[in-house]
Amino acid sequence: MTSVRTVSSILLLLLVECAARPFYPLPSRRNDRSKQPLQTFRPYNIAHRGSSGEFPEETASAYKRAIEEGADFIETDILASKDGILICFHDLTLDATTDIAQHKKFESRKRTYEVQGKNITGYFTIDFTLEELKSLRVNQRSPFRDQQYNGKFSIIIFEDFISIALGAPRVVGIYPEIKNPVFINQHVKWPIGKKFEDKFVDTLKKYGYKGTYLSKQWLKQPAFIQSFAPTSLIYISHLTDLPKILLIDDATTPTQDTNQSYWEITSNSYFDFIKDYVVGIGPWKDSIVPASNNYLQTPTDLVTRSHAYNLQVHPFTCRNENVFLHFNFSQDPYNEYDYWIKKIGVDGLFTDFTGSLHHYQEWTNPFSMGEESASKLLDKIAYMISKFRNSYN
Repeated sequence: MTSVRTVSSILLLLLVECAARPFYPLPSRRNDRSKQPLQTFRPYNIAHRGSSGEFPEETASAYKRAIEEGADFIETDILASKDGILICFHDLTLDATTDIAQHKKFESRKRTYEVQGKNITGYFTIDFTLEELKSLRVNQRSPFRDQQYNGKFSIIIFEDFISIALGAPRVVGIYPEIKNPVFINQHVKWPIGKKFEDKFVDTLKKYGYKGTYLSKQWLKQPAFIQSFAPTSLIYISHLTDLPKILLIDDATTPTQDTNQSYWEITSNSYFDFIKDYVVGIGPWKDSIVPASNNYLQTPTDLVTRSHAYNLQVHPFTCRNENVFLHFNFSQDPYNEYDYWIKKIGVDGLFTDFTGSLHHYQEWTNPFSMGEESASKLLDKIAYMISKFRNSYN
């Protein structure tokens, strides 16, 4: 913390210098030396597939906008192409969010595969090379969201996503999900017997991602690894010490690899087991607080029990549109953020609208501490002195 004597000395120098040269606010000393660090004093703002409420999901523009809007972490889903390149894409099929239907040359590629016990028909990423996938264009998933960017962006690879985070003007974490690992390992093969998980971790290591939660290495390049597949997270725990999050679907959906029920993987005995491999859980938010007729009911004890096992809770997904907001929130997304953070006490939130959550956080728990606070104060004082001086010129 900058001392009163230091601030006074600097102010005196500023007043003397005003008479000799034009005055401009000084840049933050912290930004001169290094990037502004990741904030860790309030729940994390996790940009779900980027700022996907504004741009087509999982695109470079969606991730860059999320960073501009204040995301702590940018989240992505990782799949693989036919030739084994890791891509940022959510669905196993290309149908819902690309213009694949307009590419007549790919008509014969439609397939039916069994995915988690169900037959799914469509154009699967695993049947296209990266070059072919790059020829497609991404569209907005939801018809009630902005459609002006449809067809303007291409699919990006995992390494592009990492480069966006590392190129940010401040420290921005990444939050990749290893998506459908059972299916990918069945249909995509890598040299020397490597698995999807190996390729995934190798990519993280290549770019310097390592370290336990809140360690010096981790704070330099923060990352959470997430998956709905417990066995993948356990396997990955032997490859990297990066923190991991077990994703938890609604109560009707079993785990994709072990076929365990929701009740099994949220039991105290399972938390006692999985805490050795993960630092938290990422549950669907309606599994924490059930809803009936679009009204929230009595909260479960999931968050309380998770915290008792020292597990963080990062629920998904907050969205601004009325169709997603329970009536309790009076069509106001800020009321929803307030509920989850202050009443339920979660440790992070996935959101499609990064800017909204950032505004809420800054209004209720602003990021203004230590040296940054002193630097901002000096900048404001310098600006006021400049205006005062200019008024007498």
